[in-house]
Amino acid sequence: MRMGMVIGVKPDRLAEYKALHAGPRPEMNAALKEANIHGYSIFLKEPENLLFGLWDYRGTDYEGDMKRLGEKDVTKRWLSLTDPCQTPLASAGEGEWWSFMQCVFHLD
Repeated sequence: MRMGMVIGVKPDRLAEYKALHAGPRPEMNAALKEANIHGYSIFLKEPENLLFGLWDYRGTDYEGDMKRLGEKDVTKRWLSLTDPCQTPLASAGEGEWWSFMQCVFHLD
């Protein structure tokens, strides 16, 4: 299952956000793979300062994998660094951080 999501990035935190993602994060990357997330990319659209995340989920228990991923200390530490750089969309639902998007076209 291919997943796409979008969120804003605060202009005054953009350099920090880029720096956080510039170096390898072996523990976080391993946690993502353990949660069956593959091919994860984040794109930036300036000057709107939108982040677009795209990844493939290759597991059979999405809810369970996301719950276990969210409970990991490495995930909590990572989000404590990245979340202050981000801002949900004005249209985000209650409790929604990244806004998931509907796939309307895909070509393999």
